Amino acid sequence: MLQLSGLSVARAGRVLLRGIDAGFAPGTLTALMGANGVGKSTLLATICGVLTPAAGTVTLDGSDIAALDPGARARRMALVEPTEAALSALTVEEAVAAARFPYHRWWEWQPTAEDRVAVDDALRATELLALRTRELDTLSAGERQRVWIALALAQRARVIALDEPTTHLDLRHAIETLALLWRLADDGAVVIAVLHTLEEAAAFADRALIVGDERVLADGPPSAAFTPATLHAAYGITIDVEEHMGQLSFRRKAKRPAD
Repeated sequence: MLQLSGLSVARAGRVLLRGIDAGFAPGTLTALMGANGVGKSTLLATICGVLTPAAGTVTLDGSDIAALDPGARARRMALVEPTEAALSALTVEEAVAAARFPYHRWWEWQPTAEDRVAVDDALRATELLALRTRELDTLSAGERQRVWIALALAQRARVIALDEPTTHLDLRHAIETLALLWRLADDGAVVIAVLHTLEEAAAFADRALIVGDERVLADGPPSAAFTPATLHAAYGITIDVEEHMGQLSFRRKAKRPAD
């Protein structure tokens, strides 16, 4: 169980979100949503221990993650964000294998059979087996996005936080990536993903956590969280929300310009 208690997060000395209380149970996929700049990425980085909270705590199975050494935390939590410029000279396979470092002492890096299985499984799940010998800087943006996700899979963490995992992906790979995240949750992982598309969140997420104005605006199943009032508060636009046979649809209200 991942628990946020009175959590406040900040960037460059500015508090973005305050006093967040939320629990994330194994087996759930949460869509973290809100307008640009409200603190979604900062919240993910704080949850995974990359940033220090401005206030409050993050606990995993009752243990404060601040008390875990980096290796122990990396074996349990993975943050997927497409900023690994230092890996650009590596091949796809080498980059994904780097996710196995937390399972070894730093002076004794020799891949084991378990490492090789974890890497192969991650490459297969993200459809990267055919690209395993390619260098990262020769890949498209969408292919590199899949590599970052493969790193988290090879890490075999039970908490996986992803910052915009469908960015740069075409429609097929976006849907397949979300389906993969759903399967990871179904296998017992805690999955939290920053998503920008209401339709993606409605189709795949068990829960939507919408943030804005330094606080949580809504937290619950998409059918309950995605109300016109909440979406207007989050994004500043009026959106009609309709539900038919358990499926949500969205339509932005817009006035036609006067002739």
